[in-house]
Amino acid sequence: MSAPTTPPDRPRLPWDPPEHFEKRVPDGDNRERLVCGRCEFIHYQNPKVVAGAVCTWEDKILLAKRAIEPRKGFWTLPAGYMELGETTEQAAQREALEEACATIEIDRLLAMYSVARIGQVQIMYRAKLVTPDIACGVESEEVALVDWADIPWDQLAFPTVVWALAHFHESRDKADFSTYSNPTGDLARMWPPRKPAGV
Repeated sequence: MSAPTTPPDRPRLPWDPPEHFEKRVPDGDNRERLVCGRCEFIHYQNPKVVAGAVCTWEDKILLAKRAIEPRKGFWTLPAGYMELGETTEQAAQREALEEACATIEIDRLLAMYSVARIGQVQIMYRAKLVTPDIACGVESEEVALVDWADIPWDQLAFPTVVWALAHFHESRDKADFSTYSNPTGDLARMWPPRKPAGV
């Protein structure tokens, strides 16, 4: 059992556990957790849920250039962490509004990706813009409605953006399809980002 410590080169941060929490395997569990040494409260640390959408207006795709780290200056789809009290659909709509001042209507679920290395589950929808009116939100340097042929593949921010665009392309003329998940083969290894073969 070990008490979590703050690295000596920085002050304590708001999300650091209190000093009376310790790392140990609670009774009946099978992995190390943060446990309060006073009352035995277990602080579970779980993956975060990200919601977003591939949004279109007359066959053009909404992209936003990130104004924040990570991957500042690279293009992405509107997406972000869910807030308490909202559905995944509401989160995707809010993120489009926050990042691109875009009002969208959700069409259907496109994909769910597990990104275990960073503790995320990413849920992506297909959506349509209600109007073509878009503008930069506080997290975006630039926003654009881009033709498929003009997607800047080598300037995309994250592997899941490449996956979502490839899966959107595969499903764009289908009213019904199975929800996509983590790809295999070449698409799974699409990093650095580039246009997938056959897309």
